[in-house]
Amino acid sequence: MKIELNRLNDAVHFEAKGSGEVKVHIDGSEAIGGQGLGVRPMELVLMALGSCSSLDLISILKKQRQEITDFSVDVTGDRREEIPTIFTKIHILFKLKGKLDQAKAEKAAELAVKKYCSVHDMLVAGGVEVTYSFEIN
Repeated sequence: MKIELNRLNDAVHFEAKGSGEVKVHIDGSEAIGGQGLGVRPMELVLMALGSCSSLDLISILKKQRQEITDFSVDVTGDRREEIPTIFTKIHILFKLKGKLDQAKAEKAAELAVKKYCSVHDMLVAGGVEVTYSFEIN
């Protein structure tokens, strides 16, 4: 796996490109010259965890023949004060709508986060406490 990262201005605005043609804009905080032109790197970590677990959760629910009409995720992270300001705790909240069996959704969420999500495993191996919950409406 490989990405390409190119600086776009005299500050800290970058454009990243992965395996496809999609480009992601990344920028630093204002404290280091960021101008709000992209996602900050630690936000990308939360996005990676949320999307990794969501891809697996949706796949599992579809295999269980559960009907999902809407799906969103909130991921929140707590960081320590000292540098480097790494995450200490992260919580994933899955918000699902549709014809879903509660027990199947619980099992699917557990598998998606704790068994199949490689981002989760890397964070936990680094000492981050990762929790999750879900709402079905």
